[in-house]
Amino acid sequence: MATYKKRGAKKSVNSPKISEQEIESTTAEVFETLDASASKTEEFVAKYQNIILAFIGVITVGVLGYLAYDTYVATPQKADAVTELNQAQYYFNLAINEDDSQALYLRAINGGEGKYGFLDIIENYGNTPAAALANYSTGMAYINIQEYEKAIDYLSNFSSDDVLLSSLAKGALGDAYAQLGQDEKALSNYIAAFNASSNDFTTPKYLFKAGIISASLNKNSEALEYFKRIQSDYSNSPEAQQIEIQIGRLENQ
Repeated sequence: MATYKKRGAKKSVNSPKISEQEIESTTAEVFETLDASASKTEEFVAKYQNIILAFIGVITVGVLGYLAYDTYVATPQKADAVTELNQAQYYFNLAINEDDSQALYLRAINGGEGKYGFLDIIENYGNTPAAALANYSTGMAYINIQEYEKAIDYLSNFSSDDVLLSSLAKGALGDAYAQLGQDEKALSNYIAAFNASSNDFTTPKYLFKAGIISASLNKNSEALEYFKRIQSDYSNSPEAQQIEIQIGRLENQ
């Protein structure tokens, strides 16, 4: 299951009981929203690629099944944690669709009006699926407000047995390092991201980013390897539509 490094204890808030069906529904909505938010992070790494890639808004059955099952058999504490997560996620959802979104992301992170934020959930609910997801959400929120070092802190402390979620977390780490100009670390995380899972969703996305960063580091042979893998193995992906241009540019240098 997903894990994170606990950061201490904080305030306590009584949460209403929720049904198993509501927990599963909340979990699915959280993942769909987080995945949609990743499309915004593409704008932050545009300088490392020729066009902004469209982030596919699909979460696989395996990812949903992981948290849905875990919360289905959860203790009351786990159910309460998901209830608290729902409010923090509400602010996160609002932030995604707002031009002036920083205050909403900070509310999602820190809480307000007597409600928990992601940090409170991390600190008060131990090794629950909701706390693990809150750790990931915190990192994504910090990326969206361009606080990349904080994003790295939380995303680095997150791990999951689910290969797709691991891939997304590593890819987000790569984006944060790229924004800080730490291209070698960005590259290593993009490589980890596409190695974490072989699928049509994340693999070509992070192969492409690895190729762009490799080319910027004058690692042209590695960049060609990543681009040609997209061309051969993921020819129907959005990244493949521009891959011949990238390959031709490198081969003619």
